[in-house]
Amino acid sequence: MRFSAIRLTIDGVVRVLALADVHAAIATLPAATRDRVSRLCDALVADRPAIAGMAFDRPHVMGIVNVTPDSFSDGALRPGGGDPVVAARAMMAAGASIVDLGGESTRPGAADVAVDDELARVLPVLRRLGPLDGEGALPVSIDTRKAVVMAAALDAGAVIVNDVSALTFDPAALALVAARGCPVVLMHAQGSPATMQVAPTYTDAVADVFDWLDARIAACVAAGIARGRIIADPGIGFGKTSAHNAALLHGLATFHALGVPLMLGASRKALIARLAGDDAPVGERLGGSLALALHGVAQGVQIVRVHDVAATVQAVRVGQAVA
Repeated sequence: MRFSAIRLTIDGVVRVLALADVHAAIATLPAATRDRVSRLCDALVADRPAIAGMAFDRPHVMGIVNVTPDSFSDGALRPGGGDPVVAARAMMAAGASIVDLGGESTRPGAADVAVDDELARVLPVLRRLGPLDGEGALPVSIDTRKAVVMAAALDAGAVIVNDVSALTFDPAALALVAARGCPVVLMHAQGSPATMQVAPTYTDAVADVFDWLDARIAACVAAGIARGRIIADPGIGFGKTSAHNAALLHGLATFHALGVPLMLGASRKALIARLAGDDAPVGERLGGSLALALHGVAQGVQIVRVHDVAATVQAVRVGQAVA
C-alpha cells in the first residue's frame, strides 16, 4: 500500500496534506483532536501482520460458499453447482486464499436462523473440507453471528470468524473470540438483516461508519483480541442506501486509518444493478462485481470477498500487472 498524501476531515472541513506537512498540521490542532489524529496517522502506516496465512503485501480473494436455502445468490450459480465442497475446492484451485462458509442468510429482510439449523448446515461441510477427505484441509472462515456456531466451527477447522454484527449480536461472541485467539472480521451494519434497509440514516456515511468501526476495534482490543488479528469491513449493502454505498466505495481509502486490513464484500449485490441502471438479476452482475473488486484493490483493500473467484483472481492479477 503506497500513498503520497493524507486527506484530513475534521468537523466536515477537508484538508489534503502532503506527507511532509502532516506532523506540522497536527501540531496546530486542539489537544483532544490532535491526539486522535496522531493515533490514526500512526495506525495508517502501521504494519499489517499476516492473518491465516495471508500476507498483506498483495490483495487476496475470499470465495463465498453459502449453505442456505434463502441466500440472495443461489448455489446453482457457483462452481460445482449445489455441492458446497466441490465449489470450495474449485475456488481454491482458481486462486482464492480462503473460503467463507455461511449457514445463515443475512440478506436484507432475512429472518434469524435457529442455532441448531445453522450448525446442521455448516458442520458437515466443514468436516468434508478438512483433512479427513484425503485432499488436505482448506482455510475456511465461518460467517456467523452466533458464539455457539463460532465455537463449533473453530473446533471443526475454521480459522477465522466473520461476523456481520462485529461481535455485537451475541453477548457471548466477544469473549469467545478473545478466548480462542482467532482472527475476526468486524463488519459494520446498521440494524438487523430483517430491518436494515428500512430508511437507514447517517450524518456522514464514511465518517459514521469509520467512527463506529474504530470504536468497535477498540472494544475488541480491550476485551483481549489482538489488533493484529482484526480485519474490518465497511459493510456495503448492510443498512445503507445506494448513496451511502457509493460514498463508502468512494472513500474506501479512509478506512486504512483503522490500522487493520480491510475487506470489501460487494459481489453480485443490488448496488451493481442500481449503479449500472440496468436492473440486472443476480446472475448477470459479474461485470459490476469485477469493477468493484478492482476499485477496492486500487484503494488498497487487502481482501475482496466474492462469488466469482476465477474471474476475480484473473482481473486482480491483470490489474496488478499493469498498475
